[in-house]
Formats: sequence, structure tokens, C-alpha cells
Amino acid sequence: MKRLKVLIACEESGMVREAFRRLGHDAWSCDLLPSAIPGQHYQGDIRDIFKDFSLIGGKPHILIAHPECTYLTVSGNKWMKPEYATRFPNRPQQRKEAISFFMEMINAPIERIAVENPITIMSTIYRKPDQIIQPWQFGHPETKATSLWLKGLPKLTPTKIVTPEWIIGKTDGKKYSRIHYMTAKSFGKDDNRKKERSRTYQGIADGMANQWNALCLKKE
Repeated sequence: MKRLKVLIACEESGMVREAFRRLGHDAWSCDLLPSAIPGQHYQGDIRDIFKDFSLIGGKPHILIAHPECTYLTVSGNKWMKPEYATRFPNRPQQRKEAISFFMEMINAPIERIAVENPITIMSTIYRKPDQIIQPWQFGHPETKATSLWLKGLPKLTPTKIVTPEWIIGKTDGKKYSRIHYMTAKSFGKDDNRKKERSRTYQGIADGMANQWNALCLKKE
């Protein structure tokens, strides 16, 4: 079996990295933060690695990137309105930089690439994603639409479809996914909602590792 080198960009959790490592591959994660799970992790700017692959021992066969989505989400468009200009004066520049970073991931000097994000403006600025997946297609009863832009990699096939579970809002009676209904009160002083919402679900991480591992082994 050929050992693949896999690079996961903007991954603090280490979930996808470890899914590939369990299959025997040389997987690395990279993030400005330290890895939550000890392992092969480059703490720093992913673009450092693009300039010098020796930082992780050679050029990767696969790049899986999770660029920051705060300034790209469709739901964040409201903060771009004139009435919020004083409150968020840097928003236009932050969005411009986020778009540029997203495109650097798409255009990275690696043959096989997957860029993951929620529903964002990149669907119109760049192109529509190749597919949109949900955690409930991979064994987790959550709803969290996740877009995948793919280069040299096939679409993921659902591995375990389960019934989505919802939380009913106490004030509005609407249905919410648990991941979107997190409150500051439930986290206390250590408000890690952003970090928790951005984590890749284990079922999706395993799906990426098992399915893309198989494809690349055939082609290498």
C-alpha cells in the first residue's frame, strides 16, 4: 500500500489528520493555534508550507482546507449594510482578505484539493461547490450544510444516513440544529462556540479518509 502525504489546512481539532493517520498515511494539520490532539501539526501560516514543502517532509498528494468563514458567510451579508459601517468599519477589507485566502487554498500547488466551508458568497464569487453534505449523512443527527469545492477528488458518498435531530427555540418555536443553537450561557466564561461549530464531525472525517484514500491509492 502506498503511503500518502495529506495536508489539512486551518485545522485545530486534528480530526481529519488523525482519520488519515489511522489508515497509515503521513498526514499533517496546520493552524495558527496548537492542535487539540497531539500529532503532526505545523503551528503557523499554511502559506509557509506552500512555499516550502520541506516543512512537512515533502509535497502532499492531497490538500484539505477549512479556511476561515466568518467574513464569507451569506448570513454575514447584513453586516455589510451601510447602517453597520460605523460599527464594523473594517468589514469590507476583512471580507476581501478572506476571499483572497480562500482562493489561495483553491489554487494551491497541489494536485488534489478539497476546500470546505458553510454556505458562503464563494458560490457566486468563485463558483458553486461540487457538493453540499450534511452531518446526518455520516452518522451524526445534526444539520450543518457544508460545501465542498473539489479538484482531482470525487464527491463524498454518504456512509450512514440518520434522522436529523432539532432543538425547538423557546421564544420563537423554530427548529434549530444543536450546533446553531449554542448559547453563551451554555458555555460559561470559556465561550468556545466558534471553535465547536467549526470542528469537522468524526463521520465526515472518516468518510474523507476512507473514500479519498481509496481513490488516490488506485491512481498513485
